[in-house]
Amino acid sequence: MRDVIVIGAGVVGSLIARELSKYHLDVLIVDKENDVGNVTSMANSAIVHSGYDPEPNSLKAKLNVLGNKMFKQLCQDLDVNYGQIGSLTIALSDEQVLILHDLAKRAKENGVNVQLLSAEEIIKIEPNINPNLKMGLLAPTCGIVDPFNLCAHAMECACDNGVELHLNEEVLNIVNCNSYFEIKTNHQTYQSKIVIDAAGLNSDKILNFIEPCDWKITPRKGEYYVLDHYAPGLVNHVIFPIPTNKGKGILITLTTSGNYLVGPSSEFIDDNEDFSTDSLTLANVKKSALEMIPNIPFQHVIRCFSGLRATSTRHDFVIESAKSSKNFIVVGGIESPGLASSPAIAKYVVEEFVSKLINLTPKDDFNPKIKPYINLKSLSNEKRNELIKQNPEYGTIICGCEKISLGEIKDLFKRSVPPYTVKAIKKRIRAGFGKCQGGFCQPSIVSILAKEYHISPLDVLYDKNHSNILVCRLKDGK
Repeated sequence: MRDVIVIGAGVVGSLIARELSKYHLDVLIVDKENDVGNVTSMANSAIVHSGYDPEPNSLKAKLNVLGNKMFKQLCQDLDVNYGQIGSLTIALSDEQVLILHDLAKRAKENGVNVQLLSAEEIIKIEPNINPNLKMGLLAPTCGIVDPFNLCAHAMECACDNGVELHLNEEVLNIVNCNSYFEIKTNHQTYQSKIVIDAAGLNSDKILNFIEPCDWKITPRKGEYYVLDHYAPGLVNHVIFPIPTNKGKGILITLTTSGNYLVGPSSEFIDDNEDFSTDSLTLANVKKSALEMIPNIPFQHVIRCFSGLRATSTRHDFVIESAKSSKNFIVVGGIESPGLASSPAIAKYVVEEFVSKLINLTPKDDFNPKIKPYINLKSLSNEKRNELIKQNPEYGTIICGCEKISLGEIKDLFKRSVPPYTVKAIKKRIRAGFGKCQGGFCQPSIVSILAKEYHISPLDVLYDKNHSNILVCRLKDGK
């Protein structure tokens, strides 16, 4: 019998796991994917929103503002890249100026510090901005974060502190047995006193196992451009348009890796497995972005991708106990500003729900930090050479674009949440994220994975199950 089972290992599930690991509890995390943070948490804008935009008094507003304040310390503890670069929401017409004033009022209600800036003031700090803009709203507390490692490192911290993680486990059914739940997966059946449904796009379906869900998740697709490492200064803040009922709009931002991100679009779809992109949608993204920054170097695009947001019909986060059982806790509809809110959501779930269901005894030996990662390219030549003398594998460069060494890749396998796929390695240390998009380093990474897990290179996956990269050996091919 488990104390708590969390369904979903996205950023919210991972941070809930870390929060639970502070206490003497038997906690299991199950996720149907073969890596943590492999769906919505992987494909988003990676923005730590300030919190001026959500409807006042909503869960989104409350948890966004609280979560934003937690990020600096959280990222220090988890060895995650984070930068508080601020955001600028710009008005390109007189009508939009009126909306900016309304947003400034909303920011005050939400307790967020913002400043209205004139066009002249904005051009001084953003020289590439559309010179015809009318006004802008500066939110200094907005930040950018590495979303891949926020999730992976949070789960690593949880597992280092005693939480158990099972990947490739899809929940097939849940039975409410009054004093506990029986959770059947594609591998086995578990019993747990408490269940936390943090299943993202499938959170409504998970709730339907125990009772009819009176709200629904509708996937909302967003398509993006990724620009290669480009000369710094294209934008110095996260640049937003005026928000609409479709979301915060198409933004332009620097990432923590030095790339630029342009997007997302916003379209409701029926298929929560549809991660395709299309030229018409991307053309509209490009057009909208150029209205704000006219000289975006789209000739430096190295990748396009899409992500799905878990939009609920409640139009707010759904964090509550099931009607049929207080011991079944739903954490659904975590769309933007879900990433920014995630640490506050985790704390809220544990303190406001779990603590009232089970005795929480804090651990004396809880460690909020993880073992720091070695980032070769961030080291001085002196420290790099010293490290290579100690271990020559740090001198063997596997990914030339991102300067990732064999030693850095092998370190991943010593962690409590190791990578099992090419994409999992890519997300953790950026091997394959560069200009060639893995064209040169991928064969080496396939070989490293095969050797580590004692499998054939033919069985190495790029990402999801059945995403094998190699089809056959040349001597066996027809």
